Amino acid sequence: RTWEVALSLTPDYPQLRVMRREHERGLSTAVIRGWQVARGEVLGVIDADLQHPPETLLQLLAEIKRGADLAAASRHVAEGGVSDWSVVRRFLSRGAQIVGLIILPGVVGRVSDPMSGYFMVRRSCIAGKTMNPTGYKILIEVLGRGDIRWIGEVGYVFQERQEGESKVTWKQYIEYLWHLLRLRLARWPMGRFLRFGAVGFSGVFVDLGVFYVLRTFLGFALTRSAIVSSEVAIISNFLWNDLWTFGDISKRQPGKRQRLKRLLKFNAICLMGLILNVLLVNLLFNVFGMNEYLAKLIAIAAVTLWNFWINLKLSWRVTDVN
Repeated sequence: RTWEVALSLTPDYPQLRVMRREHERGLSTAVIRGWQVARGEVLGVIDADLQHPPETLLQLLAEIKRGADLAAASRHVAEGGVSDWSVVRRFLSRGAQIVGLIILPGVVGRVSDPMSGYFMVRRSCIAGKTMNPTGYKILIEVLGRGDIRWIGEVGYVFQERQEGESKVTWKQYIEYLWHLLRLRLARWPMGRFLRFGAVGFSGVFVDLGVFYVLRTFLGFALTRSAIVSSEVAIISNFLWNDLWTFGDISKRQPGKRQRLKRLLKFNAICLMGLILNVLLVNLLFNVFGMNEYLAKLIAIAAVTLWNFWINLKLSWRVTDVN
C-alpha cells in the first residue's frame, strides 16, 4: 500500500502529490498519469523498491541542468552494472535490447540502456505529444514520440529488489514486442510510402507498354525487349519518385550530377530487389511448398518495402544536401 505511505508524507512535503488508481493498470500508464498532474518542468521516473538508487537522481538532475533534454540512468556505461543477475536474466535483457535495435534502431540505438526505467526528461520535450505506451518500457515511448535532441547518461548499479516481487512475466515481453511494432508503424512515413507504391504500380504499365512496342512494332528479341522495357520502367519510376514521392528532398539536392547519382543508386537497389524477388519466390515455393501465386505476391510486397526503405536511406538521404 505504497500510496498510503506516500500520502502520510504530504504534511512534511506539501509539494508531493499522490495519485491512487483503482481501476487502471500498468506501469507506463501510471507514469503518464503522474506526469499529467505534476507541476514541474522536469519529469522523472524511478522505481519505489530501491532497485534504482535514489542518490543517482542528483546526477540525472545535473545532466538536465547542463542542457540535456533527457537524462537516463544506464547499466551499460562507466560505473554502471547489475548486482546479482542470473545468466538467463542477463540474456533476456540483452536479447530484448537486440530485438529493439532490429525493429526500431533509430530510437533504441540512441541510448546505451533502452530498457532503463530510471530517467528524467524536460516537460517541454513531450508537451503536446500523444503518449501511448504499452508495458514497462516508457523510455522507448518518450524517445520515439518526444522531441529529444540532447541525451545525457549516468551510470548506476541496478540493485536487487528489497521488497515485493517482480511483476515481469512473458506477457510483458509480448507487450514490449507489440510496443516496438506500434512505434515502428507510427514512425513509418506512410504518405511517402503510398506515393512510392502508386509510382511503382504505374511502372507496371510502362514496362508492359514498352515491351509490347518493342516486340510488336520493332521486332526486338524477347530477352532484349524485357531488359529494355524494365529499364525504361525503372527510369520512369525514378523520375516520378524524384519529382513527387521524394520531391521535398530532391529540391535540397539540386544539379544534374546529384540527380544522376540518385538514378544510379535507384537502379542498383531495384536490381537487388529483383534478385531478392526471385530468391523469395523460389524459397517460398520450392522449400515451403507455398502456392506459386501467393509466393509471388508475398515477394512483391517484401521487395516493395525493401525498395522503398533502402531508397529512402540511400538514394534520397535527407543529410545528402548541398
